[in-house]
Amino acid sequence: MRTGEPLPAVGEVLAALATGLWHWDTSTGLVTVDAEAARLLGLPAEQVSLTEAQARARLHPVDWNEITGVVQLAAAEDTLAEVRVRIMDERGRVVRVVLSRSKPSFDPARKAYELVGTLQEVTEPAPGTPAGRRAVTGDWRRSREAFLLDAGRALAEARSTQEVLRVTANLSMPGFSPNGLAVFGLEGDRLTVIGNHGHERGEGDPFTSMALGTDHPAAEVVRTGRAVYLPSPAQYKTRYPLTWPLARPFGSHSWAFLPLVVAGRTIGAWMAAFAYPVAFTPDERSVLTTVARMLAQALSRAGLAESERALTDGLQRTMLPRLGPQRIPGMSVAARYVPTGGGLQVGGDWYDMIPLPGGTSRARSGGGRFALVVGDVQGHDVRAAGLMGQLRIALRAYASEGHRPDAVLARASRFLHGVGDADPAEPRFATCLYVEVDPATGVLEVARAGHLDPAIRMPDGTVLSRPTAGGLPLGIDPDADYPTTRILLEPGETMVLCTDGLIETGGHDLETGWQRIRALLEGHRGDLEELADALVQAVHGPSSHHTAGPLTDRREDDIALLLLCRQGEGGGCADDVTVRPPGRRTVLTVAQAEPERIAVARQQLRELLHDWSSPDQVDSAVLLLSEMLTNVLVHTDTDALLVAEVTGRAGDRRMRVEVTDAGDDLPHRRSPGELASSGRGLLLIGLLAHAWGVDPRGEGKTTWFELHENTDGPPG
Repeated sequence: MRTGEPLPAVGEVLAALATGLWHWDTSTGLVTVDAEAARLLGLPAEQVSLTEAQARARLHPVDWNEITGVVQLAAAEDTLAEVRVRIMDERGRVVRVVLSRSKPSFDPARKAYELVGTLQEVTEPAPGTPAGRRAVTGDWRRSREAFLLDAGRALAEARSTQEVLRVTANLSMPGFSPNGLAVFGLEGDRLTVIGNHGHERGEGDPFTSMALGTDHPAAEVVRTGRAVYLPSPAQYKTRYPLTWPLARPFGSHSWAFLPLVVAGRTIGAWMAAFAYPVAFTPDERSVLTTVARMLAQALSRAGLAESERALTDGLQRTMLPRLGPQRIPGMSVAARYVPTGGGLQVGGDWYDMIPLPGGTSRARSGGGRFALVVGDVQGHDVRAAGLMGQLRIALRAYASEGHRPDAVLARASRFLHGVGDADPAEPRFATCLYVEVDPATGVLEVARAGHLDPAIRMPDGTVLSRPTAGGLPLGIDPDADYPTTRILLEPGETMVLCTDGLIETGGHDLETGWQRIRALLEGHRGDLEELADALVQAVHGPSSHHTAGPLTDRREDDIALLLLCRQGEGGGCADDVTVRPPGRRTVLTVAQAEPERIAVARQQLRELLHDWSSPDQVDSAVLLLSEMLTNVLVHTDTDALLVAEVTGRAGDRRMRVEVTDAGDDLPHRRSPGELASSGRGLLLIGLLAHAWGVDPRGEGKTTWFELHENTDGPPG
């Protein structure tokens, strides 16, 4: 070449070096080769576009598997992909060895690889040399064994019929990969196509459904249970002249029809069509027969699993209510049920929403009342699911009769105890939380049978666990009592009812599991349905693996979840921080007969002040509250009503705690001596509070104090 002459074209240089050029895009599934690359693949020397199946059929199957692995590694490391590939002829013989060098790239948007590379014929490396050790070796039989192992593993992992069909379509058989597949299923006395690959939509319409007596290879295979091999179009036309005109447009040159047999029963047929002539040697028939057996087993397993899922769905629809969009004036409800990952997909957990009768002899707000129920029957088996269904029906019946919450649970416990007497060898119990809701007032009457307490999420995101009075789980004692607790659901607040699966799944105990759920409740932004989804995802979604609990036992449990929101002034339950009111409030009654609830009140106040900037002020508030409640129980014969409220924006808030009782005597400040056992309550309030006082009421009085955030201390 003289100086200044233009360089020859790249194509001319590659042709002179006997090097072919190829391009592969996995998103389209097409491999385009130039004339030289086509010649090296054993095709006519002209540019052509091949499907992946057509290109794969020209390569040794073990080499094809190596190509996919090398391409993924090269794309991850941003390097060249280089691999030796054996080219096969139609009889499965190696005709040459080529070296493929390519530059792969991965497109995350399309989730596809794109490769541009070259092909060049090389000599087969001698055994024992470094090149020979790197090259893929093995004869056809070893390749067949590797293929069958891979095919068996892939088919065994398929969970549904569609997955089985997808795996079958991607199988790369040793030296003779089909370009078209169809699976026929038997329904009564007709064959239907349950899946196909390699044909455009609508092309298989003639064979979508046909009688077993049809003159078609698939029908004959099902009738006789024997495979049919058609190496050429001429043989197809001779043996099946009536259906040949329908098969001819597909352009195949060889066909194999094999029976799908499970436990001695033919359940359908599998067709493999080839774009080139196949002799169907004994080895090739052996591979096809083995694949057909594995395919039949996989389809049978998938069909059984799908039937079980359909049965499960039917049970769920029967045993669990479909809440749907509820038209409850002033309130919104969301519910979720998640069965465990293994075994029967319906367990002992359940939820329900029960419309209640309107006016009764008791003072009521009239119609519109309803009850929410969440429960968990012991065990996770068929019997637990059956008892759950019976108990749910019984609860609905008792509630519909107009009984109070305590009476509903007492009757349900007696019912379950009676059912357990029928099988004394395996008695069962159930936990339950029953909440009667009055939408007009937001009043909730709660009865609890060994279940988790409800939680309240305030408009600003603060979450409080609401301790409620309770009794034994249902079914243990037929004469058990179930006291009720009255809670006021304020506008903008959301009540959370759930079973222990939401708390403990993932190796958590009640404490660590509650911390996980509480953090999500306080940080969530979205509507009620989105909150329900987020709670389930926190336990069962990918993020749950990052929040594993301290227990090594990570067995899953059923989850039943109910959310009830009393809509705020805006008419919704939106969780936008810009519309949250800057305040929170809790109310609690401490009866004379329940001095232990003073500890509950202290815990409620700590939860209310969980984000207060001064821990010392929180300790002071808890101390003063304890003094005020104790004074009521010691110096009067009445109950104490606690009202604690926080107002203002974070960093500049005001806390006000009020304790009201019906006693007539007003407290007065004293100066107790060193040995005095009482008289220091008001003294402590005066020292620690920024403001305090005692306000007489029509009946009784209210003692109160205030603390201001980010203030060094009380004045004076």
